[in-house]
Amino acid sequence: MLELREIVEWRAYANEQRALGRVVGLVPTMGAFHEGHVSLFRAARSDNDVVIATSFVNPRQFNDAEDFARYPQTPDIDRALALECGVDCLVAPTLADMWPDCPGPTPTTVSVGALGERFEGAGRPGHFDGVASVVAKLFVITGPCRAYFGEKDFQQLAVITQMTHDLAFDVEVVGRPIIRDVDGLAFSSRNVRLSVEGRRQALGFSVALRAASEVLANASEARATLRAVMEASGIEVAYAEVVDPATLLPALDDETGARRALVAGVVEGVRLLDNGPIEIKGE
Repeated sequence: MLELREIVEWRAYANEQRALGRVVGLVPTMGAFHEGHVSLFRAARSDNDVVIATSFVNPRQFNDAEDFARYPQTPDIDRALALECGVDCLVAPTLADMWPDCPGPTPTTVSVGALGERFEGAGRPGHFDGVASVVAKLFVITGPCRAYFGEKDFQQLAVITQMTHDLAFDVEVVGRPIIRDVDGLAFSSRNVRLSVEGRRQALGFSVALRAASEVLANASEARATLRAVMEASGIEVAYAEVVDPATLLPALDDETGARRALVAGVVEGVRLLDNGPIEIKGE
């Protein structure tokens, strides 16, 4: 497995692979690999001739300096997992290379507007501008490819899909299903910060999603179920929403059919999120 740090080397490698007629798969990450990342690596390995994984903790998508400082980093584990999953090239670019003006502001920002301003965007102002900006840069450097993202960050996937369409990137965005641990908790790099009790509380996310999906209700009733179960589990609820899966607009009570439940909250100071499909009935 090739390991690179410099943008110029990364760009040259991707260009060389395409010049040889190979299809490139890209898996953007912030490191701290887990089974969710493994599923993305394996999908990219299956679909493409060459797999490039990036590992970069992007400061521009954090609005809390402490959260950024505490984000887990496990480079040795990451290297071993990437190698085991058949990643051909692991790129860990430097902060100076990615954002030369940091810690000052970077003049150029990519924004998707309202889609990135609600839910996670409302609770973390500027978050999705940071996500869109860094992913746009990853796409520009890598060039034409397939790019793999997990559905656990459902709003992030929607933002990246919209940005890719609007800016006509020669990139096929591939969303992959949520991977859960045996107890139902969605894999997240932040889970390592939870105590045993905190993890028990965090199971309230998946329990709430399951409870709401098992009872055919209108959108408001589903939201109430989500919130009640999360609160009963000890989660400090940030939001419990039912939305159109394409637009992420909140579902109305006279709507019926397949929608998406989005939940987020704080456990032991750690912000976590989850989501799942849900059927709703009109009033």
